[in-house]
Amino acid sequence: MSAGRVRRLEAEYEVGVRYTYFPLHPETPDEGRLLGDLFAGREAMFDDMAQRLKALMAQEGLEYGERTHTYNSRLAQELAVSGDEHGVTDALHDALFRAYFVEGRNLASTDVLLEIADSAGLQRSVARAAIEDRVNRSVIDAHWSRARAIGVTGVPTFVANGMGVVGAQPYATLERLMSQAGVARRAARPRKSAGPSSST
Repeated sequence: MSAGRVRRLEAEYEVGVRYTYFPLHPETPDEGRLLGDLFAGREAMFDDMAQRLKALMAQEGLEYGERTHTYNSRLAQELAVSGDEHGVTDALHDALFRAYFVEGRNLASTDVLLEIADSAGLQRSVARAAIEDRVNRSVIDAHWSRARAIGVTGVPTFVANGMGVVGAQPYATLERLMSQAGVARRAARPRKSAGPSSST
C-alpha cells in the first residue's frame, strides 16, 4: 500500500528512495503467531489499527483481508533484496503486500515465497539463492543495524533529511514531511504541443 504513495512522491518531488528493512517481530516462529496472542490485552488498539489500515487501503482501491496470523518476514526481506538487485522492486513489494495483508499467506514459507517471486518476474534460480542459500543474510543484518541506528521502531517509517513519520500515512502527511524536510517539488513537465495544423 505505501509503495504507491512512495512512487507518487518520487514522481512529484526531488527525492530518491532507499528501502531499509526492519525486524518488527523477529521472534515470530516460522509457523506464525495468532494476532489475538500478539495483541492480548491490547485488543482495542488492534481494532483501531485495523480499521485505519482498512480505510487507507480502500483509498488505494485495495482489498483488506481479515488476517488471523502474523508471520516472520525475515526470508521475505532477504528475497526483497534480490528483487531490488534485479529490477523488480515494485512488483515484488506489491506481491508480498498482497500475499500478506490481503490473502493472509505465510511469508516464512519457501513455497509461498517462490510463488510470489515467480509472479513478480524474479528468476527462480535467483529466488532460490535468496530463500534457500540465504545469500542476502548479511545484507539484511546490515539493514536491521541501520534501522536501529536511525531509531526506527515501527513499519513503515518514512525518513527524509533526518525527519520522519511512522505508520501507514495519508499522502498529505507525506507531503508535509517533504515540506518540513526541505525537499523541492519537481518542475512540471511542459505539455507536448499538438504541432502545426493545416487545412486545404
